[in-house]
Amino acid sequence: MKRMVGWGVAWTVAAVLAVVIGVVAVSSVGASIRGRGPLGDNEAIRQAELSDRSPSTVAPTEAAERREIAEEFGVLVVECRGTLAYGVEARPDAAAGWRVVSYERGPDDDVDAVFANRGRSIDIEVFCNRGVPTVAEVELNELPED
Repeated sequence: MKRMVGWGVAWTVAAVLAVVIGVVAVSSVGASIRGRGPLGDNEAIRQAELSDRSPSTVAPTEAAERREIAEEFGVLVVECRGTLAYGVEARPDAAAGWRVVSYERGPDDDVDAVFANRGRSIDIEVFCNRGVPTVAEVELNELPED
């Protein structure tokens, strides 16, 4: 009986330890574990918080970095000003049958656009990594037939 109680206690301790390690790992590494990567320049964010400047406020002296993401759906133009992303333009390849379903202009920590063509859709999400527009995720979907 003592042996079974000992195994039960050992199992409980191991389970609690595993949960604690998981919570610490997720809270300390955060977005990297989710596969998203770092958001902007962490030092710039920290300095903004220290100076009581809202992280969503962009100083007029911050340079804008623009990128055109061209794929089969057309072109998505995104601009970064510091850590904030702005959707500048979404141009579908209308000749190939693509259209814009939704398009986020920002400013936000990321912007996305959804393009569709018959039974397919492409959802593209872009964030600012150290002030440079970076594709975070491209989701390809098959749409149900109407």
